[in-house]
Amino acid sequence: MQRILVQEEDFDVAAENAWLATPDVGGIASFIGTVRADRDGAHRVTALRLEHYPGMTEKALAAIAAEAEARWELTGCTIIHRVGRLLPGDNIVFVAAASAHRAAALQATAFLIDWLKTGAPFWKAEELANGETAWVEARASDDAATAAWKG
Repeated sequence: MQRILVQEEDFDVAAENAWLATPDVGGIASFIGTVRADRDGAHRVTALRLEHYPGMTEKALAAIAAEAEARWELTGCTIIHRVGRLLPGDNIVFVAAASAHRAAALQATAFLIDWLKTGAPFWKAEELANGETAWVEARASDDAATAAWKG
């Protein structure tokens, strides 16, 4: 059971957890990503713009969720990613996995967010306090986290 959403509006964490809760669930693990105002100690972020290709993005997210479902015995998983212009403190992403056992839910959630960071077609541009706009580059640490799941 998958729930994949790409949307501009915020999400309701309690409602998303309730969607995953069934009598067979022993644990639900989740991760919420938010917009940070301080990128690297030198650049103040005033907004983050997220762009994507509709259809392609949802297909990529569904493939990531299917991989998690193939690796762990899940009763369900959710990926919600926001797009548009977001401000510091706003929610960006929600991933969750439900399973009869906590270990599977926790591992699947870590897998989902690690793969989402490198395998989902989103483009991010930071609006900085100095008036500049900078595209967010891929990070080696994100690539390393994803690579660890391949081993």
